[in-house]
Amino acid sequence: MLSRRDVHAARNRVFLISALSGVAYIFSSPSALPEASQGMGGVSGQQAFNNACRTCHMVKEGDNRLGPNLYKIVGRKAGSLPDYAFSSAMKEAGFVWDEGKLDRFIANPDEVVPGNNMKPYGGLSSSDDRKKIIAFLAQSR
Repeated sequence: MLSRRDVHAARNRVFLISALSGVAYIFSSPSALPEASQGMGGVSGQQAFNNACRTCHMVKEGDNRLGPNLYKIVGRKAGSLPDYAFSSAMKEAGFVWDEGKLDRFIANPDEVVPGNNMKPYGGLSSSDDRKKIIAFLAQSR
């Protein structure tokens, strides 16, 4: 036979497990996560950027990492950001970044600028994610 103390402790454990399960369920719901419910398909442009680009790039002016910052990338001449050591291929690319060029570059950097330093990144095949990333980058203007 269980003592009154054991019954009380068991009820507390059941209550705690139920409460934690409810909290976990609420936070796993896309509507509970503001960024997850934004954009097309439930993933925001910032999330797509974070997933594919943030390992090497930031969108904060002057914050160069392994890759150059992408603040105001739309409209910028390729390889022209001061204080970043671009590959000679990128410096000599001779174009200005626009949405179409960014889309092609994010899909396959070696096709757009052979000899770039975006290794081991091989490209992003999802056109939906590329569109979200480009829209997110265009906001940094």
